Amino acid sequence: MSAITQSPVPSPQSPVPQSFAQKAIARAAGLDFVGVGQVIDARPDWVLSHDNTAAIRQTWLEFGQDRVAIPERMAITLDHAVPAPTTKHAQNHAEIRKFVAEQSIRHFFEVGRGICHQVLSEEAIVLPGQMILGADSHMPHFGWMGAFGAGIGRSEVATLWATGELWLRVPESMKIVLEGDLPPGVTAKDFALRIIGDLGADGGLYASVEFAGSGIERLSLESRMVLPNMMAEFGAKTAYIAPDAKTFAYLAERLAKRDWRLEIEDWVNNVAANDGDNGVNGIPNLQSLLSDLALFPDADAVYASTHIYNAAELEPYVACPHSVDNVVPLSAIAGTRVQQAFIGTCTNGRLEDLAAAAVIGGQRVAAGTRLLVIPASSKVLQEALRLGYIQTFVEAGAVIGVPGCGPCMGNHMGIPAPGEVTISSANRNFQGRMGTRDAEIYLSSPAVVAASAIAGMIAEPREIMGKEQGVMSNE
Repeated sequence: MSAITQSPVPSPQSPVPQSFAQKAIARAAGLDFVGVGQVIDARPDWVLSHDNTAAIRQTWLEFGQDRVAIPERMAITLDHAVPAPTTKHAQNHAEIRKFVAEQSIRHFFEVGRGICHQVLSEEAIVLPGQMILGADSHMPHFGWMGAFGAGIGRSEVATLWATGELWLRVPESMKIVLEGDLPPGVTAKDFALRIIGDLGADGGLYASVEFAGSGIERLSLESRMVLPNMMAEFGAKTAYIAPDAKTFAYLAERLAKRDWRLEIEDWVNNVAANDGDNGVNGIPNLQSLLSDLALFPDADAVYASTHIYNAAELEPYVACPHSVDNVVPLSAIAGTRVQQAFIGTCTNGRLEDLAAAAVIGGQRVAAGTRLLVIPASSKVLQEALRLGYIQTFVEAGAVIGVPGCGPCMGNHMGIPAPGEVTISSANRNFQGRMGTRDAEIYLSSPAVVAASAIAGMIAEPREIMGKEQGVMSNE
């Protein structure tokens, strides 16, 4: 990694080149320009909540309203405790369903559809250049498509339901550059862990993290999703990857399958017009429209710091208990006994992740170890079934869970026993995260999790599965 370069922070009073965060917040506030540190009133395009919706409703009721102000801009998923593990959780879900019906909220996703960040991406509800705020800490996830995603508290969500507006402080921006191709067996998860290990769990505190470089451009879209998602563990307010042709094609294909004009026509008219030669329903025109709506930082934007990595110098990494920045090379802890291996979550539960793990075909999970596989969404599950990945996992002795968050936050579907060690493709490993304080959590890529399940100890995939099988493509 290169030395850090420090840049001066611009004055809020001086029009200067704009970072992505400045442009996104200015757009949401209806302003031409905002300065770092400035506090503005923003009108986000989307407001997200999940199983916490019922609790947020109690706060919202204190405003004395009987109708939310922005039902058309709300998205709600049931994903954190699904299926309901207790009567209390079931009652919570029932209250949310009643609220959704009363308020005529169209974007509601039931138990089993999947994790909120994955589902809203698959449905192309959030688009490049838009702002989405929500009561979930991993909202920076939407930076994979060039959207401004930020986590906020439950009371702030209640305020948005009541008014449609919320104040935000414009964050400083930092840039992280990846140049070159990742070596075989090294993934975006490894890169994210290396960043956090180098700079600390608070290294990006309230910052907007912009990713750039040839190494980022060459990543698949699913690999790109890992990076802004993990920046929540870096303390970031938001994160950003510049959208490109791959991004626009992915979103356009999904937009074309539904009546997208119901949601974005007014937004499009306010931001950018694009009539196209063949009508707005064609995928090529949708791609052009999305390109017009996207936001890109100015070439001479000011950054608080810049960090440059050479992809060829990276290797597989593992975050050790009990902190996400306690990162070491995989080789340093290989052989650590594990009782549980977990593949899933909003960070690494996508089809690409399951494909990387499914190379365990023909082998069995080690005695005394259990492997849990939970796809991030129902669509991921369907594709994994079609491609034979689920059969591979079941034949290896794995347990398949309902799409959702699963044991990531310690609700159910894989809570470890005291003294047990879990290796997980998730994003957090603080003490008690998976529901048991006296248990240890290691974080790694899905391929490392799968290899560790087969070995019964933390293991290098290429040593367990063969070098040809253990390679994961980043294209």
